[in-house]
Amino acid sequence: MPDRAPQPVDRQLPTEEARDLISLVRDIAQQEITPKAADEEDAGRFPRELFTLLSRSGLLGLPYDSEYGGGDQPYEVYLQALEELAAARLTVGLGVSVHSLASYALAAYGTKEQQVEHLPAMLGGGLLGAYCLSEPHSGSDAAALRTKAVRDGDDWVITGTKAWITHGGIADFYTVMARTGEEGPRGITAFLVPGDAEGLSAAVPEKKMGMKGSPTAQVHFDGVRVSDDRRIGEEGQGFAIALSSLDSGRLGISACAIGVAQAALDEAVAYAAERRQFGKPIADFQGLRFMLADMATQIEAGRALYLAAARLKDAGRPFAKQAAMAKLHCTDTAMRVTTDAVQILGGYGYTADFPAERYMREAKVLQIVEGTNQIQRMVIARHLVGPEGR
Repeated sequence: MPDRAPQPVDRQLPTEEARDLISLVRDIAQQEITPKAADEEDAGRFPRELFTLLSRSGLLGLPYDSEYGGGDQPYEVYLQALEELAAARLTVGLGVSVHSLASYALAAYGTKEQQVEHLPAMLGGGLLGAYCLSEPHSGSDAAALRTKAVRDGDDWVITGTKAWITHGGIADFYTVMARTGEEGPRGITAFLVPGDAEGLSAAVPEKKMGMKGSPTAQVHFDGVRVSDDRRIGEEGQGFAIALSSLDSGRLGISACAIGVAQAALDEAVAYAAERRQFGKPIADFQGLRFMLADMATQIEAGRALYLAAARLKDAGRPFAKQAAMAKLHCTDTAMRVTTDAVQILGGYGYTADFPAERYMREAKVLQIVEGTNQIQRMVIARHLVGPEGR
């Protein structure tokens, strides 16, 4: 392994508090996450104790209100903390992003009473969340979901199956979109379902190409009963809540992608500086130097793009188009950069002795989750020229 330690990213942060926060994240990453990442990913082990530590450290609720246990941080800061975590281990960075996504519906659309009752434990009480929108037959076409919630007095009875659920089977709470009315997007409602609800179960986790330490599983709802006070927002508002959640979630994926790309670049730079061929470091060869320059430029452009979208969100301005652009660019960048990192390491890049091959396998999923990059192009085009078939 290269001995040369990567230089920390030079971040433009708005406050001294934010700088201290990033320093804390880096300390946790270096001491608690990075040393175990390769072995635990290879073993398929989910680091639940790390999420407990992150919760105790105030890092699971960064963009939410401190009144409910959040960190009162703007997205501009939260996303950079997320990037640092993902650079150390994507299972952790993406896990924090998914937890934040799962918490968003209640934080943004819940009643005051719901927020007081549930958010403190969700944001800082050691709980871990999952977000349930996709189903076996409805991924990109999320409005076609079939999981049903039927009213029974003061309760709702939920029946159906969700698919590709990060933290499926281990989450303490699930934010679930279920059909309560007509076909299409207007008949969907959001619910907060406890992880130990009777009738809730998870299938065996998927065997994945990468992120083996992060469980992804189908979640089954077999007559799961929840009270109406766990309904989030109005009946029929669930699809709008889901889309709003995904706009923010796409920024989380963007930051994670840049984290993985940065880690791959750091690995490639360290290796190129130390590996000698033809009597000199391979970093002295112009073709390789140009590869590194292109990798670094793509990463900086991606970071600037997701931060620009985050600043729009923080200012209360529309940011859906920019979030789609950031998700598209940053995840494509992660795939290109990690592929180039493997190439720079040559045969060593293809072995598990170096992390480059893991970064490459992990980068691929980021082009798929929370809306494939083909869907992002559709979203961007709609903002530019309007919906299809007008």
